[in-house]
Amino acid sequence: MVIPAFLRRAMGVGSGDRLLAHLEDDRLVLEKTESVKIRLKARFAHVRKGRSLAKELIADRREEAKKELAE
Repeated sequence: MVIPAFLRRAMGVGSGDRLLAHLEDDRLVLEKTESVKIRLKARFAHVRKGRSLAKELIADRREEAKKELAE
């Protein structure tokens, strides 16, 4: 995929930079990986170090499954 030079300059994208791609509605969105990292760090800054949100989610799902089986 070729990204026009004026767009690369506007995004600060250089040769060899990696971009993440995702769909929003019917649009393809390209983002610099560093921008995504910064946004995610800010979003989860309130989570204390050592806490595993993944483990909490898995525990919640298992508890819900147990309840469903009991019904």
